[in-house]
Amino acid sequence: MSGRPMPCDPREISSLFLFEKLSPQQLGRLCAEGRVELFEPGPVYTEGEPATCFYVMIEGTVVLSRRVGGDDIEVTRTSQRGVYAGAMQAYLGDRVRQVYNNSMRVTEPSRFFVLPAATFATVMREWFPMAAHLLEGLFFGSKNSQRMIGQRERLLALGSLSAGLTHELNNPAAAAVRATEALRERVAKMRHKLSVISAGPYPREVLAHLIEIQERTAERVGKAPALSPLEAADREDAVTDWLDDHGIPDGWRLAPTFVQAGLDLDWLDQVAAAVDESVLPGAIGWLNYTVETELLMDEIADATTRISHLVDAAKQYSQLDRAPYRIVDVHELLDSTLLMLSGKIGRRIKVVKEYDRGLPPVPAYPAELNQVWTNLIDNAVSAIDSAGGEGTLTVRTARDHDRLLVEFRDTGPGVAPEIRDRIFDPFFTTKPVGEGTGLGLDISWRIVVNKHHGTLQVDSVPGDTRFQVLLPLTATEDETTPEPLEEPA
Repeated sequence: MSGRPMPCDPREISSLFLFEKLSPQQLGRLCAEGRVELFEPGPVYTEGEPATCFYVMIEGTVVLSRRVGGDDIEVTRTSQRGVYAGAMQAYLGDRVRQVYNNSMRVTEPSRFFVLPAATFATVMREWFPMAAHLLEGLFFGSKNSQRMIGQRERLLALGSLSAGLTHELNNPAAAAVRATEALRERVAKMRHKLSVISAGPYPREVLAHLIEIQERTAERVGKAPALSPLEAADREDAVTDWLDDHGIPDGWRLAPTFVQAGLDLDWLDQVAAAVDESVLPGAIGWLNYTVETELLMDEIADATTRISHLVDAAKQYSQLDRAPYRIVDVHELLDSTLLMLSGKIGRRIKVVKEYDRGLPPVPAYPAELNQVWTNLIDNAVSAIDSAGGEGTLTVRTARDHDRLLVEFRDTGPGVAPEIRDRIFDPFFTTKPVGEGTGLGLDISWRIVVNKHHGTLQVDSVPGDTRFQVLLPLTATEDETTPEPLEEPA
């Protein structure tokens, strides 16, 4: 938008703090190559447009805003003379994308000194070569530092995730190894017991009946009901008494296995009715090995299933062999991240999931959203740890008009009001030296806001801190068409 041209007075220009040290010749050149314009209330320039001019306010009121999702968020409002905006990085040339990084509007008739971007770049290099070099070094040095520390942040997160995943995999793997060794021993004993029984003078129909009982016993193990500790103790006492009454040695040792498998006194009575009293101890011992092998196989199945789930979660988290931009169910991403971080979360922190399963899938970069979830969960865990290590992490999803809300709520000490406006700044951290890079929330902000055109905000009081991610439900025009969800097998 162009303003109405006004006379350019070098003396007035020299009263602005940016130009107060310039010589008359320099001020004359500014007025000759620049201009003064009067803008009526309304927009001056729009974020994302080519940055063609550098603006310095002489009088009036200016408002700067940023586009976040579908909203313009006001970041600055001021009437101070001499404030500037626009093509402030023109002196860097085409090494950076020369577009307006915000939108500017005025709320009352306002006058600006307007300098073309090319002229601003030229006078900066000619009049202030040392300052231009210093600013250039500061700009690119900061970018490089941010990139390098960002890589370090990702490596640290990867190391933490790898350690947690290794720990989580080790438990079921070790359980499977132990159960396999125990199973080998039980099967050997079962073969021995079977050979003893088959060598005895037992009628064929008795052996057939025993095998039938064995089959029904194995089926019953898989359907064993879950018992409370008190119920299990009562049943173990009753089974122990039955075994003792029938002359079965070590009944106290067999009873817990039978009760765990869901076997009761009725089942024992059926076994006793099927065989002679002389055969009963051997039959009970043989069936005990049957029960133990079934329980051990269930344990191995549980352990290997757990390993499979962890591997699937790692694949889901890393988004291996997936399109970088596609339609995703955020609940799958959240679950995989929580599972990957379960070692760090620990047992003292209670995780509560409040998912709205009716939410539609959304277009997104899933690997990068997983990085956001990781950063926000890590911060929540650190906050709870700083308050004693015990607390609750609540992950909630909901619909917020035309956006999807993902909220991470922790019961930590909260974010102090005086730093709340700075927590998304690069390199800002409240963690002790060596424990944080200060880029986690900055990276999260850029992924949510810049890449997904969403919103990342925080609402905090002691004991209730909520980081809220709002994502559009539909793709924006500048995104490629996402791939559809995979068809269920």
